[in-house]
Order: sequence, then C-alpha cells, then structure tokens
Amino acid sequence: MHYSLTDHPAALIPFKGSPAPTIGVEIELQIVNPDTQALQSGSVDIMNRIGDHPRIKPELTQSTIEVITGICQTPYDAYHDLAGSMRELYDIGDELGFTYASAGTHPFSSWSGQDIYPNERYNQLVERIQWAARRLNIYGIHVHVGVGSGEKAIAIGNALTYYIPHLLALSASSPFVDYEDSGLDSCRVKLFEVMPTAGLPYRLANYGEFQRFMNTLINANAIQTIREIWWDIRPHPNYGTLELRICDAPATIKDCCAIAALTQCIVVHLDRLYDRGYSLDAMNRWIVRENKWRASRFGLDAQIIIDNDGTQALLMDEIPQILDNLRPLAEELGCPNELNDIQDLLNRGNSSSRQRAVFQETQDLKEVVRYLSDQLRADIERSGVAG
Repeated sequence: MHYSLTDHPAALIPFKGSPAPTIGVEIELQIVNPDTQALQSGSVDIMNRIGDHPRIKPELTQSTIEVITGICQTPYDAYHDLAGSMRELYDIGDELGFTYASAGTHPFSSWSGQDIYPNERYNQLVERIQWAARRLNIYGIHVHVGVGSGEKAIAIGNALTYYIPHLLALSASSPFVDYEDSGLDSCRVKLFEVMPTAGLPYRLANYGEFQRFMNTLINANAIQTIREIWWDIRPHPNYGTLELRICDAPATIKDCCAIAALTQCIVVHLDRLYDRGYSLDAMNRWIVRENKWRASRFGLDAQIIIDNDGTQALLMDEIPQILDNLRPLAEELGCPNELNDIQDLLNRGNSSSRQRAVFQETQDLKEVVRYLSDQLRADIERSGVAG
C-alpha cells in the first residue's frame, strides 16, 4: 500500500502493529553468466516464466532478482522459505543458462552496462534521480521484525542504531568494485548513501513526528511513497515491522538467516526493555555515523565507539559478548542454532575477507565470482528443500 496525503486526509499513517516478533527476510541476488562470471540480464526472462510470484520479484536492474519470505516465526522458517524459492530460480537458471551469486557488489561488472527493469516505478525513479539511481549496482538484505506499535518502532529503531556496525561488519561482502579492491569491507553502503533518502535514519522523538515528517516529504514532492525512504533502519507501517536495511547480501542464505536471528533477538530484547519502562538510550548521531564508517572500512576488525564518552572496543570482542547475553532469549524464540551461526561466521570471517583470500590465491576476480556462486548453490543443495 502507498500512502499519500490524498489517501489520508487527516495526514495519518496507520501502523499495523504485529502481535508477535515475526520476521521476514528479503535478499537481492546477482544474476551471473556461468561462463564469463559477469552479470547477466535475466530478470525479465525469469518473471516471464513465473508470472506474479509471491516470493520472487524483479529489482531496479535486470541483473538482479529479489527473493522474499512470507511472515515467518523463526529464522529456521525463513531459511527454508528462501531455499524453496531459490530452488525454483535454479531450475529456471539452468534452463536459460545463468546462475546466481550473493554479495554486496559484483567485483567487475560495471553499473553502466546494466539494463533497467521495464517497470514504470523504476523508470520514474531513474528519470528523477538520474546518475545516482543508475549506478546502484548493489545488493543487500532487509530483515523485518514485527513490533506492536509505531511508538515502539521509533524507540527501538533509535536504540538499534548502536548495533549498525556489528550487523554491517558481519554481513560485509562488497570489497571489490569496477575491477578494484575498494579498500573497504563494504563499499556498497557508501555507494547507496548517494541516494537522497538513503543512509542513517533521522532521530525522531515519536511516531507522530515520523508521520509529520513523511507527510511533509510527500507534500513537498520529495518522495511519492514511504517506500522511497531508504534509511538503514526504518519503520514499515503497513507490515507492522521495524526493517533493518544496513546489511550487504551475505554469501549464503544460512549466513543471511544467522543475521536475521541476531536482529530478531536484539529487537525483542529492546522491545522488552521498553515494556518494562526503561529508557532506550541512543548513541549520539556523530558516533553512530563514525561507527558505521569504521565497520564499512574495517569490517570485523573495526574498533568502534561504545558510549558517548568515546570509549572504544573491538567488534570481535563486542559481538561474542552480545551473543552470550542473547542466548537465553534465542532459546525462547526458537533460534539458538541460527544465533550460534554468528559465532561460526566470526570464526570464518565475513564474506569480504573470504573474497580477498580467493583473489590473493588466484589473482582472478572471475574466480571470486565463481567462488561466490558455488557457495550459494551448495548452501541451497544442502537445504534439502524442493522447489
């Protein structure tokens, strides 16, 4: 549903609160030529084959396909939901001659060589934003967690900004772009920040202020719908969720669902503190911005600022402590295994570090893409889910 002033004469944007902390996951995948390892336009052929699919959607460029879950109770459910849709995609890709990979950027295929999906919304977006939109050759995941009210969504979202570096560093998978090592673990987030309504969320006092802000933007023709607010964390009124959008697309859906488990546990933890009357303190905005930069630059090796006095800690020390604190809650929510997968991810290193290791060994970016596509397919084959 799209909200506008004409849809809501009273300028209200109702938040359809969720009675339970359900989750939903969206992952943007690269469509890849299995011979050249370059990006390949394929989403039009996929959509022509499957029609109006509830779980598989086109994205801005024809070399991107998005897979989404339904409303899931646990990350385990989300994993199998995604795996089922991915099996369908692999069946189609095998017929049409392409495969898939998951990373925040493609190491060498240029944005200028990508075709825009023939969709009125995307055409209008590119016409309005021009170069900044056309160069969005990037891939991420979005994790939705159900919350009970708009007031909670704002309060929890403000506090959740503390965890932006943790979640970004774990998911970081975009070291290479345009044949170069960017020197960043996540160059995707820097590429996305050029969009007019992307980046860190504004610090809002309550849901009423969010409604006023959205209506001001719509009235000023800055946006047409709330869907054009691309903050790293945003309330999603129609779904009754808080949506985390900071993460790069991890290499596998197993890693994707581990990050979803961590996100769900953090949101529920903050939700319960809110219910008990605790003030959900938020870090100073400049610290949040600095921490996001450090995670983008250094990934899991980042040293972040952990309080408003400037105290620092290594992410590699911080994340295990957070996992220890959340394990009882993960048991209650039914995701202890997926939360434990975060520790496994820490032990293996994020996708950016693994991509660099492949390149160091092979000196060939095509082999990096091949490694990514092999990882993703092996993960789906291990799932045992039929298409």
